[in-house]
Parts: sequence; structure tokens; C-alpha cells
Amino acid sequence: MTNEVIINKIVQQGVLPLYYHADVGVSLAIAKALYQAGVRVIEYTNRGEQAIENFKLLVEARNNEMPEMILGIGTIKTTGQASAFIEAGADFIICPGLNTAVAKLVHEKNMLWVPGCMTPSEIMQAEAAGAGFIKLFPGNLLGPSFVSAIKELFPQMKFMPTGGVEVEEKNLSAWFKSGVVAVGMGSKLITKEVVENKQFELLAENTVAAIELIRKIR
Repeated sequence: MTNEVIINKIVQQGVLPLYYHADVGVSLAIAKALYQAGVRVIEYTNRGEQAIENFKLLVEARNNEMPEMILGIGTIKTTGQASAFIEAGADFIICPGLNTAVAKLVHEKNMLWVPGCMTPSEIMQAEAAGAGFIKLFPGNLLGPSFVSAIKELFPQMKFMPTGGVEVEEKNLSAWFKSGVVAVGMGSKLITKEVVENKQFELLAENTVAAIELIRKIR
């Protein structure tokens, strides 16, 4: 799976779902619901003690039941974390910020590194470190106008806002019109209510609706 293929699949999908749950059963059920909805790339986030073990089981489930799923790992802040999840089977690495040591490690493995940036200076550093795909974080603080303002400065860069992106036509339309290629969605898509009530069929339905809304906007 080349880096270009992964990026293209995220762009085609239009949305990158991201989540973490300590319960491995819930983590697996969410992944399967997303897969049922047509999602083929997800970001599991390294936000709890169970993340690494849960991720290993996600990889196992992918291999057995979701053969087309590409599994990324997010919230990677150190080279140690990156190494552990690469060994566990991660297909790509996403960071909340800019860490060139992580970039070097990931690139040595010929893998996709997606850094989080929120300033032109950080984007410049990320570009110099070999990034071609940037997570704009936190998206709700930056807003679509930020992308419109800086897009021409980085004509080859692909941008994806994460944080506060709403499953709502006006909000999504503003983001895509600004020039982003996809949006990252966590709790706005995989809601607390749906997870707590284990409404995984509803999650699949909501995800299908979100993907269709993005296609309509585009």
C-alpha cells in the first residue's frame, strides 16, 4: 500500500473517521460499522492505555473480516510510540503536531506521515520534512478562512481539518470550498450517545449520510 494510494483513498472518501475507546469490543464494533458504511480508511487514536493492544486486535480483525480497510494511528507524539504502532501493523502515522524525528522514522519505513499544523511556519517545516498531506488542527480554531488564505502559498499540499468539523452542509461546504481535500471527524460523527448506547447500525447509517453529503457538496 503506497503513500499515494492511502492519500487518494482518503481524498476519495472525503472524510477520515477517528476515534478511541478503551473497550476493545466497542472499538471493533465501531470499525465494522464504518466498514459497513463504505469507509476504507480510519484513524484509531493513541489516547488511552489500551490503545496499543486494541490496535493489534483491530489489525487482526481487519485481516480476517475487513480486507480493504487501511488502519492509521493518530495522536503519535514520540518516536517510541511510532515504532510500537508500526510494529503493531499501522498503515500510516498521524501526529497532533510537528515532530521531525517522527517524520524521519516514518519515512525510513517508507510510510505516510501526516503532521498536525496550525501556522504557515509549521506547514513550511512540515513541507521541508517531506509531508505532502497536512492535518490542520484544531480545525475549529483555524476555520475555512485560514485555508483560503494560505492555500496559494502551498499549491502542492493537501489539507485536512480535524477538530470541530460538523456533519452539516453549511459547515462542510465552507471547508471544501476553501480547498481542503477531506475532513477528519471524531465525536461529531462517532457520537458519545451512539457509542454509549451501542447503536452501531445507526453509526453506519449516519456515516453513509455524511459521505453522501460530502459527495453532494463536491
